[in-house]
Amino acid sequence: MSLNKTIRYAGTTTAALALTLTACGGTGTSGGGGSHDKNATVNIGSLYEPQNLDNTAGGGQGVTEALNGNVYEGLFRLTDQGKVEKLLAEDHKVSDDGLTYTFTLRDGVTFHSGKELTSKDVKYSLEKVIAKDSQSARKTNLEVVKSVGTPDARTVEVKLKKKSISFIYNLSYVWIINSEAKSLKTSEDGTGPYRLKKWTRGSALSLDRHSGYWGDAAANKQVVFHYYKDATALNNALLTNAVDVVTSEQSPDALEQFKSNQNYKVNDGNSTTKLLLAFNNRAKPFTDTKVRRAVSAAIDDKKLLDSVWGGYGKPIGSMVPPTDPWYEDLTDVNAHDVKKAKKLLADAGYAKGFSFTLDTPNYDPHPTAATFIKSQLAKVGVTVKINTITPDEWYTKIYKNHDFTATLQEHVNDRDVVWYGDPDFYWGYDNKQVTQWVDEAEAASSTSEQTALLKKANRKTAEDAASDWLYLYPQIVVASTKLSGYPLNGLNSQFFAYDIKKTG
Repeated sequence: MSLNKTIRYAGTTTAALALTLTACGGTGTSGGGGSHDKNATVNIGSLYEPQNLDNTAGGGQGVTEALNGNVYEGLFRLTDQGKVEKLLAEDHKVSDDGLTYTFTLRDGVTFHSGKELTSKDVKYSLEKVIAKDSQSARKTNLEVVKSVGTPDARTVEVKLKKKSISFIYNLSYVWIINSEAKSLKTSEDGTGPYRLKKWTRGSALSLDRHSGYWGDAAANKQVVFHYYKDATALNNALLTNAVDVVTSEQSPDALEQFKSNQNYKVNDGNSTTKLLLAFNNRAKPFTDTKVRRAVSAAIDDKKLLDSVWGGYGKPIGSMVPPTDPWYEDLTDVNAHDVKKAKKLLADAGYAKGFSFTLDTPNYDPHPTAATFIKSQLAKVGVTVKINTITPDEWYTKIYKNHDFTATLQEHVNDRDVVWYGDPDFYWGYDNKQVTQWVDEAEAASSTSEQTALLKKANRKTAEDAASDWLYLYPQIVVASTKLSGYPLNGLNSQFFAYDIKKTG
């Protein structure tokens, strides 16, 4: 899983992006020359099986990858290129004060069960995300919603508590669900181009083309997500044609066998996934900025990246990846410097070092990264005890209960630096100036104003070493040359399958 139940739980924010009208647009990959087989089954290999099929109940990365855009749709969608497009919303208007959004729903849309889409389903879906027991990654972002009205069957009126420049963007993550549907952890009732055929836990999840889809039909008849426990098994499945494409390659050492084989294409897309050494800013000694800076400076992020990814990925000095509008290269702020790390520790009163427990998820690359960090920190007198935990344990212990000193975790979402403006978030970073900048950015009247404010917030979190951002993952999709139309970037873990074409 890779944050199957964790901060592939984190939320995001972004500017209001240009909106255009499409149904199922293309993803732009090459390959698969000639006419494609419209009755083909596309086999997709993944390490990220859903925990369940409900993204408000801790379904994790796997449920987003398989169902988002394929089975479920939102009023808007985020394309693989990072643009927001109208989907189930035919149109929308915003009041002059920015507090009321009125949406007109697309006509003629039905759920897989046959029920017609109405405003009541949208109201239900929004309220499900912000409900008290919701585990949705968008819950905090959408708590800005004051009320949801349904003047008629095709009209939804949302009133906000305060201005939110990111509101439309955040709606692209909200699945519109049949308000009458039951047992959504094991079944579905969406409006997408596929419907769920079967989910065999621990093995595979299959989707069939939905004949009653309101938009353009899926380019293939069936998609099957096959789940593997490790990267070696996943690569073997691709080599033996058990799968046609791997959504996210996790074994860089294995890439050469695909690069040198004319039957495969290796695609290096743009990732937004950051591997973090997340400090509990509420727990000593990480309440001290000097200690956080010292630990960050003691770790050679580039060496770690090379040892795990062998030339892929890139060091990142903050929470903001290069694809975000407010990106700046801040890798020099807490650059690797053992001498500086020792001085900072001495200044903080820890000249002889200290000990702490590092809670580490039990799936790659976390155990490897933890071992590396332990050896690096030993050079400055800091002793690390590695406590390996499962994803479920991580969610409860770290994310919910904040019961930790430091942890490793990957955050997949774009534009999620705003979490450092929330002192209640699991890492407990509390800087009132950063919170003010984040709040002002969300209430901004223009994207340029938002960008300037978030640049300041991001720089301050880097200077405070609120976390140690170890590196930015590569996004490597390996596929058979018989395939085209698959997504390259997989923003926020989504993997649109409806445009995939298969020849031969």
